[in-house]
Amino acid sequence: MEILIFKTNLNHPVHISKVQPFIQNIEGVQKWNVDIQDCDHVLRIEASKVSPRSIEIVIQNAGYYCEELTD
Repeated sequence: MEILIFKTNLNHPVHISKVQPFIQNIEGVQKWNVDIQDCDHVLRIEASKVSPRSIEIVIQNAGYYCEELTD
């Protein structure tokens, strides 16, 4: 299991509900959440065998900004 962290522009519960079906359709995603109170609107995903780039593409295809945060 791996934890992937992304900076997004998901800053409202409506945005989260719009991307929910996209994220839930990614094979390997176990849990996910968005911290809309954080200045980076952090998306955290617990997943197995999922590339960060695939998450970025899915969120971007849903119409939102998404960039992996690295150490």
